[in-house]
Amino acid sequence: MSLNQKIFALSWPIILSNISVPLLGLVDTAVLGHLSSADYLAAVALGASLFSFLFWGFGFLRMGTTGVVAQAAGQQNWAQVVRLLQQGIVLALAVASLLLMAQPWLIELGLALLTDNQGLQQLAGQYARVRIWAAPAVLINYVLLGWFLAQQNSRFSFYMLVLGNSVNIVLDLWFVLGLGWDVKGVALASLLADYLVLLVGGYLAWCHILCLQIDYPDKLRGQLRVSLGRFSDYQTLLKVNHQLLVRTWVLLFGMAFFTAQGARLGADVLAANAILLQMVMFVSYALDGLAHSAEALVGQSTGAKRIDELKAIVSRSLLLSLLAAGFFSVCYGLFGVSLASLMTDLPEVLLLVDQYLLWVVLIPIFAAASYLFDGVYIGLTRADVMRNTTVLATGLYLLVWYLSQGLGNQGLWFAFTLFALLRSLGLYWHYRWRLKFAE
Repeated sequence: MSLNQKIFALSWPIILSNISVPLLGLVDTAVLGHLSSADYLAAVALGASLFSFLFWGFGFLRMGTTGVVAQAAGQQNWAQVVRLLQQGIVLALAVASLLLMAQPWLIELGLALLTDNQGLQQLAGQYARVRIWAAPAVLINYVLLGWFLAQQNSRFSFYMLVLGNSVNIVLDLWFVLGLGWDVKGVALASLLADYLVLLVGGYLAWCHILCLQIDYPDKLRGQLRVSLGRFSDYQTLLKVNHQLLVRTWVLLFGMAFFTAQGARLGADVLAANAILLQMVMFVSYALDGLAHSAEALVGQSTGAKRIDELKAIVSRSLLLSLLAAGFFSVCYGLFGVSLASLMTDLPEVLLLVDQYLLWVVLIPIFAAASYLFDGVYIGLTRADVMRNTTVLATGLYLLVWYLSQGLGNQGLWFAFTLFALLRSLGLYWHYRWRLKFAE
């Protein structure tokens, strides 16, 4: 199989499954955007922003798992592959337990930081108090997705995400439009879908483990006792994950800051920004398909010490990412307002979408390299580079926002777009430096 065929074979299931994630967000936006008030859409935008921080703040459970498992698979160390899955699940349960114990304070404080509008806080709180109970399922699913992806089993990730998001969309429509449960219905649909994905993913993982060349069941039980009994055995995961934790929280802070500043400009602006961000996220999830394939391919090439293959994977994947980003930018430039009209029929919100659409046209091109190189550095287990570039870009993003406050929401989008560009430039510059160093 040629390199292009290998990238395509691994990428297409991930791209399709990833697209189902923002598609779910688009459906959430559409069902709420056609209710009587923009407050429902704004409240879910705030609640979703909070859980992006609370849940994806621990996204290192997926990213860190992918890098270390891919390198273990490249060395054909299948016992370590299983051990890392077990350890990842234990870490996920530990984090989920902390989130559930701290939920009253996390929800109250998080929403207060995002908006001072008491009505929106109350609506978003209804969403949050249901959604938080998905924590165990969401975090274990991160581990399972990363584990499958690391072994180039993108079809399993495809099955998990498409099934979960399809069920979520159906429940969304039923709970919100059929039963009239508005924001609670959106949260409950996500909760039930997350646990369904966990059941399916757990079954697929067990079936896959039985196919690995390890003596079962006695040896697996022995590995479980050893790998879960000593803290030192978690160092492989923790070494990568603590850097990814910082990087992810800083990145999510940038997203939450954007949402919070939009909220201060009014519910209509917040609703318009929510729609535009859904369009941005659609592109990011689609392009992440190539980034995720790069994680697995780069990780296994690194583990097997095939450096020339690694470089070829990066160059081909980057070219494909830029071409795909250009396609999305053209589509948004031509049809952006029409797409937004599918998500809301509120004329004041659509007018604002039209005013700020240019930024959504630019962001895919500016951000494409950052998506791809995130995957590359996960495969290389160089999370420190991802952390450093994100911290630097975020600092400059906040500075530019501060200096452009007089431009209102246009200034906010300008700063956010620059943030995406700075992350791409920083990661690309470091990769070129590292490539020459390796030579």
